[in-house]
Amino acid sequence: MRVKFSLLSLLFLVITAQVALANSSAKSSIESLVTLAASEKSGEAAPAIAELRALGPGGLESLMRAYDAAIASHIANPTRATTPEWQRITTALDAVSQQRNSYLSGLYWYTDIQEARKVSAETGKPILSLRLLGKLTDELSCANSRFFRTVLYSNAEISSLLRSRYVMHWHSVRPVPLITIDFGDGRKLERTITGNSIHYILNSDGGMLDALPGVYGPQAFARSLASAETLFKSLQGKAEVDKRNFLNEYYRTLNNKISVAWYNDIMKLGGKQPEGVSIETGTNGEALLIMQLAVSKAMTERTILRAMNAGSEALGRVTDEPTWLKIAALHSADAVLDDRSIALLKKQNPDLPPKVLSTLIEKFQRSVALDTVRNEYRMHTQLLAWLSRDPTRVDLEKFNEKVYAELFITPRTDPWLGLLMPDTYTAIDNSGVVK
Repeated sequence: MRVKFSLLSLLFLVITAQVALANSSAKSSIESLVTLAASEKSGEAAPAIAELRALGPGGLESLMRAYDAAIASHIANPTRATTPEWQRITTALDAVSQQRNSYLSGLYWYTDIQEARKVSAETGKPILSLRLLGKLTDELSCANSRFFRTVLYSNAEISSLLRSRYVMHWHSVRPVPLITIDFGDGRKLERTITGNSIHYILNSDGGMLDALPGVYGPQAFARSLASAETLFKSLQGKAEVDKRNFLNEYYRTLNNKISVAWYNDIMKLGGKQPEGVSIETGTNGEALLIMQLAVSKAMTERTILRAMNAGSEALGRVTDEPTWLKIAALHSADAVLDDRSIALLKKQNPDLPPKVLSTLIEKFQRSVALDTVRNEYRMHTQLLAWLSRDPTRVDLEKFNEKVYAELFITPRTDPWLGLLMPDTYTAIDNSGVVK
C-alpha cells in the first residue's frame, strides 16, 4: 500500500508541476504579448496585437491591466500632451478592442456577428449590435457613433454594465460622407455630414429583441439595457410560438408606456391636448386611447400596426420645437455626463478656456437630452411597432435597411444620402459631382 501511495503521490506531483509550468508559460506569453503590442517596432507590435485580439475579451483585459497606470494617469490628466509611448499604447488598445478611445471603455467589440452569436450562446448574455456609418475605430465615423464613444461607452456605469452583461458587436452599414472646407490660407475644417446609428439588442440566434435609435443619455440608455436584458432572460426555454406571443405583448405594452409618458409630459407643460387622445387608468396602469381609431373585429397585421403608431402620430402633431425643448429639460438628468466622459471631451478640446469648455459641456448635455426624448418618443415607438408586426422583423439585415430608408431617411438606393438634389440649381458644372 505504501508503494502505491508513493506512486500516486509522485504522479500527482508531476501533474501539478506540469499544470504550474503551463500556467507560468501562458502568463509569460501574455506578458510578452502586451509588451510587444506597444513596441516601437511595428513588425513586433502588429503580430502581438493580432494575437491579443484573437484571445477575445481576455486579451484586451490583459492589455488594460498591463498599462493601467498610464491609463489612469491620462484619464486624470486628459489635456496632457500625447507622448509617442502613449500613442503606441492607445493604438494597441484600439486595435484589440476595435473601438477608438477604448482606454476609457475597456469594451471588446466583435466585428463578426457569427462570433458574437457563438459567445452569446456560450455565456448566456444578449448581444448589443451597433450599426453605424463608417467604422467605430475611426475618429471620423458618423456623428452618432462618435457621441456614443463619449456619452455612453466612456461612462463608467455604462461601460461596466456592457462588459459584464452584454456581448458587443458592431457593423458598418456604409462609409460615412466626409467634407473638407479649405479656407485657402492653410486652414481646413474636416467634418462628417449626415449619418445615423442604431443599437440592436439580439438574442443568441441573432433574433431582434429591441432597437434603440440614435443618441440616448446614459441613464436612459442604462434603463433600456436593463429592460432588454430582462426580456432576453424571460424568453429562455420558451417555445417559438410562445416567444412570439410574449414579444408582441412586450412591444405593445412598451409602445403604450412610452406614449403615455410623452402624453403626460405634454400635459405637465400645459401643452395642447392631442385631438381624440385620452388616458384611461386600469388595473395594468395607464393606457393611451385614440378615440378616432376604428379597429374592426377582424384584426390584421396592418390594423394592429396602425393602432400602435396612432398614439405617437397624434402626439407628434402637437409637439412643436419649443415643446420638445421643454420636454428635454424635464429629463435633463438622463443626459448628465460623468467624469470619464468629460475627461474625453477635455482631451478632444485641450485649448478651450475653462468658461468656454463649461458652456460647451452644458450645451452638449442639453442636445443629448433633446435627442434622447425625440429618439425614445418618436423613433422607438415606431421601431416597436415594426418589431411587432412588420414582415422584415425576422431578418435583421432587411429590418436595418428599412430603418435607414424609412426612419433615418438615408436609403441605400440613394448613393448620395440625400446630399445631391438634381432638381436644385448650383451654378457648378455637374453640380460639383466628381467621378
